[in-house]
Amino acid sequence: MNDVEVVVAHSERTTLRVGDMFLKVDADPQRLEAEVEAMALVPVPTPEVLWHKPSVLAIAAVRGAALGRLGEPSTASPAAWAAAGAAVRELHDAPLPTRTGRGPEELAAELDAECAWLVANDVLPADLVTHNRRVAEAALRPWKPVFTHGDLQIAHVFVEADQVTGIIDWSEAARGDAHFDLAVLTLGHEDRLDDLLTGYGTDVDVDVIRAWWSLRSLLAIRWLVEHGFDPTAPGCEIDVLRARM
Repeated sequence: MNDVEVVVAHSERTTLRVGDMFLKVDADPQRLEAEVEAMALVPVPTPEVLWHKPSVLAIAAVRGAALGRLGEPSTASPAAWAAAGAAVRELHDAPLPTRTGRGPEELAAELDAECAWLVANDVLPADLVTHNRRVAEAALRPWKPVFTHGDLQIAHVFVEADQVTGIIDWSEAARGDAHFDLAVLTLGHEDRLDDLLTGYGTDVDVDVIRAWWSLRSLLAIRWLVEHGFDPTAPGCEIDVLRARM
């Protein structure tokens, strides 16, 4: 009999693993519907959908291992990172989905609110927040929308023999900024950006990727704290902000 492994659990979503099957239980059924729709559209490897009911999605495990983990050095080869870059490029070149992500104005308003919260609650020093707020401004410009994953964390990309075998967790997929996906994938692994761009291509603005490192980290900290995660862990969001100083 297979054991049940709790992969992640918080008030919005719980993911369980039973053998080679993952069960995702979501408080918002529309997120699961969006995930299933995105996986049917994208031209990159995704998990097999075993079945889907309101609030529950069952998917098969993908082969290989995650490209890495936030807060830990990635042991994946430069070739594996380049393969990930090529897969992300294929995604960004795909026909646009109907779903639209947050635009620059909405992000700017959210950033103002989160920075105010971080300072008011003594979560971070004011000078650290102010500096990263300035860095983040470079990301808040008009962009040409592409098909973005929307939550392309390093742990969501699986590789085997230097090839991408699957990209998981598509609930945030939408039209968005290509630089955002590239930044989230290299968050805390800035030293692997050149390897990623070897596969993706160099027609990107690295300064905008750096801006997204600050922007994404500033926006994520309150959510992480409120959902039981630790952004102060070595190599995680607060270290990313300190590295920008």
